[in-house]
Order: sequence, then C-alpha cells, then structure tokens
Amino acid sequence: MASAPPLLFALHGSQDYAARVARRLGCELADHEEREFEDGEHKSRPLTPVAGRETLVFHSLYGDAERSVNDKLCRLLFFCGALKDAGARRVHLVAPYLCYARKERRTKFQDPIITRYVAGLIEACGVDRLLVLEVHNVAALDNAFHIPTQHLESAGLFAEHFAAQLAGADAVAVSPDAGGAKRAEAFRQALEERLGRPVGSAYMEKYRSNDVVTGSLLVGQVQGRVAVIVDDLISTGGTLLRAARACCEAGAVRVFAAAAHGLFTGGTELLDSPLIERIVLCDSVPPFRLAPELVRRRLQILDTSTALAALLAGEYGLPLREPS
Repeated sequence: MASAPPLLFALHGSQDYAARVARRLGCELADHEEREFEDGEHKSRPLTPVAGRETLVFHSLYGDAERSVNDKLCRLLFFCGALKDAGARRVHLVAPYLCYARKERRTKFQDPIITRYVAGLIEACGVDRLLVLEVHNVAALDNAFHIPTQHLESAGLFAEHFAAQLAGADAVAVSPDAGGAKRAEAFRQALEERLGRPVGSAYMEKYRSNDVVTGSLLVGQVQGRVAVIVDDLISTGGTLLRAARACCEAGAVRVFAAAAHGLFTGGTELLDSPLIERIVLCDSVPPFRLAPELVRRRLQILDTSTALAALLAGEYGLPLREPS
C-alpha cells in the first residue's frame, strides 16, 4: 500500500479547487460523507478505504455564507481525526487559506496567540504535514507547528503575470507596511528576473491600534513608475487604499495591487476607487462577497492549482499532466 498514490479528499466548499489539483495529478477525489444532525452537530468520514494509505485533505479555511470559519475548522479537525482512526498512514493537510494566521503574536497585554492554538488542534487530530499558500508570517507558522510545514509563495505567480503587463515601463514593488517588506522583496526579485531590468522597492509606514490605522510616510522612489502594491490578503481593503493614495500623491503613473487572498469583508470601497487600476488575486478564496460584474471589471484571479500540483507531484513522485 505504501507505494500507492495518495488519496485526495476535499471537504464541502473546497471541492472545485481540489478537483483542479487532482486533474493535474491524474487523480480523482476520493469519496467521503458529510452528515448534519438536528442539533447542529455533524460528522464526516472517508468512504474509500484509507488503511495504510497516504491521504491528502484539501480545505480552505475562510468563512462564507454557509459555514463560519470556526465551523469549517471543526469539521476539518474531525475529518482528519477520522482518517487517522481508520488507519491512514499519513494525513497531509492542504489549506490554501489558513484561518487565524494573522493572530500570530501578542499585541496587547494578555493577548492570545491563536495561530499556536490552531496548530495544537491540527496536530492533536493526527495531521502529519501542512501545506499553505502565502501565510501572513512564515516564521510564525514554522514556530507554531511541530509538524513539517510547506509554504507556497505567490511571488512567482504575480511576477509572471506582471512581467507580461508592464512592457517597457519602470516598475516598483511596494509593501503597504514594513511587516510585509520581505513579501514585496520576493516579488521584486522575481519580477526583476523576468523583466531583465531593475525593479524598485518602496514601503508604507503603518501603525495599528484597536483597528485604528495611522502612518502616512512612503519610503522609496515611485515617481514616474508603475507601482505594484503587494500584500498577503485583502480584508477591508483600507491598507491597500492608503498605500495607493500615497503612491499616486508621490507621482506613480499607474498603480496595481496584488494579494494572495481576497476576503473583501469591508464592502466595495477599494474596488470603487479609481486609484488602483486593477487588483490581482490568487484563487484561494472565491470573491463570493462581490457582484460578478464587479469581479469581471476590477479583478484578475490567478490559478494556483498548477503550482500546488507541481509541488505535490514532486513530493509523491507523480507525473504532472497538462491542463485540459
């Protein structure tokens, strides 16, 4: 059994994404059952025999209209536990969007470090390995988990996209805060390599206290350049809007934004603003909170399933199939 290919499972809400990865790996999703009970309790179980098998479980942990983030996390934990109880040799969790990754440190007296608590829950339910896309803080992820973790960066995907868009324009990679400077630098280096010419660097000053954001200093040269603001996620959009306004006031000729995860919990103010020409996202979180027409007009969504499938193919020795 050890040499058999892994079984791929996807919980409710993540099947479409997982199916695209499975097609690139030449696999189909394994059967499972999810049941609801009258009092709100639930259970999930694999229907395909898993004893002695490698198993991959896909679930993107964002809240939506059907299930809260806590509900999704609870269902995932129970399912991973069921796999281990049924004899799975190894449980590999693939979470394109990992919940609570932003609460990875104390910012107030007696603050919780929720990333670490989530790590403990995931490990307690028998998960042996974790793969995530563009987590908020890679060092905090590694420190929180005792199991092996893999981090798929979005920098290369974004660089590939913008290299085709920028033609001969001078570009600058902008971080909307100092904490994201490493992420923006990874994008800057990847874009510079693809363009074959220098790409500038800049970042915004930002301080947050009780959800109040201050700071207006922009460090770096953006005048006469195309600015690409790079972040890990968009929630309300206020951070990107501040950075875009600063870039325009400092003389940027065009402004784009790129973020791995688009939550859009704060309405459409960011998308209604003319400051940002277009926003590029990964497909870890569908833009279900936005009107389809607005999505078509203002967003460009990049497919991450190929990059993720390539990583998994290398790990499990599987051939990578061309997209159909």
